[in-house]
Amino acid sequence: MFNIILLGITSLLTDISSEMIYPLLPIYLVSVLGASPAILGLIEGIAESSASLLKVFSGYFSDKIKARKPFTIFGYTASAIGKLILYLSTSWAYVLTGRIIDRFGKGIRTAPRDALIADSSGEGKRGAAFGLHRTLDSLGACIGVLWAYFLIIGYKGNLKNIFLFSLIPASLSVAFLFLVKEKRSQAKTSHQKIKFNWDTLDERLKLFFIFTFIFTLGNSSNQFLLLRAKNLGSPLPAVILFYLVYNVIYTLVSYPASRLSDRIGRKTLLVVGYLFYGLVYLGFALNKSMFNLWFLFGVYGLYIGFTEGVEKALVADIAPSDLRATAIGMHATLVGIGLLPASLFAGLLWKFLGPAAPFYFGGFMGIFASVGFWFVLKGI
Repeated sequence: MFNIILLGITSLLTDISSEMIYPLLPIYLVSVLGASPAILGLIEGIAESSASLLKVFSGYFSDKIKARKPFTIFGYTASAIGKLILYLSTSWAYVLTGRIIDRFGKGIRTAPRDALIADSSGEGKRGAAFGLHRTLDSLGACIGVLWAYFLIIGYKGNLKNIFLFSLIPASLSVAFLFLVKEKRSQAKTSHQKIKFNWDTLDERLKLFFIFTFIFTLGNSSNQFLLLRAKNLGSPLPAVILFYLVYNVIYTLVSYPASRLSDRIGRKTLLVVGYLFYGLVYLGFALNKSMFNLWFLFGVYGLYIGFTEGVEKALVADIAPSDLRATAIGMHATLVGIGLLPASLFAGLLWKFLGPAAPFYFGGFMGIFASVGFWFVLKGI
């Protein structure tokens, strides 16, 4: 439990830093740097996808040498450096570089950190462990968004100052990692050859990976939701508050939803979560009122709360213990690979067919994934 709390605090601080910046980036790119929605999609797609390719490899090597902590420290440090580059940015190319380095760090740390959480929790309690971690993570997001809101009011729209302040919690997050302790058996290099063979994976895990990838093709960057809110006439402070509503709901739901999955199974919550996603995206496509955005961002928080920690707990349950980090990394990699075409396609749909088009597509893909997951996946 000590490790889980420390890792949660690290994620809390990192998310304070990240979410101070994240809701401002689409407006910064489009309004300050003059980039188009297509460039936004390109940046987010490349950043998320290229970095996510590392997740399966970092997970593999973490399993191979039986070490989680060094990868985790390196990954969080890289993310802090990426935020420094965002502060120094003068064009969208700098933003792309900063986002790639930031996501590179996430790609390195995610699977080993999640495996460390799984290793530190007992059987039958992994849902609760991941839920607690996600709750602290999303609490940090709430604090970060609030901090961004007050800074944007205080500095009257000077986004660069907010980017600079984000470096403080980013640096503190790395310091907490040095207090995390690995089990002795994890610290020694293993001479056993680690093999990851798709054909030998549990059929349930393979089907879950396939449906995850299909769903992700319609799951464009959250920054399009923020840009859509701005497109509907919302001032920047209101856009930040919409994003805060999303994070508050996400925070409140993550832990109880993940604990509930320990009792009733992962499948039901995932099906409901994907369905929420599809309906919310259809809502963003059809919506014409700024007032409705409060409700839509809140329901979107339900989707994240019902799925993110539960997905990781599901992979940890099904994967062999000696390949746990590799399997978690594979899941994250498939999600990341799908984000490049998803975000790029969303940007192109926005540019050529209008702001509602990417949300119609995302809504269809979410509902398809929900129905398919329910009928195809057995025994979960």
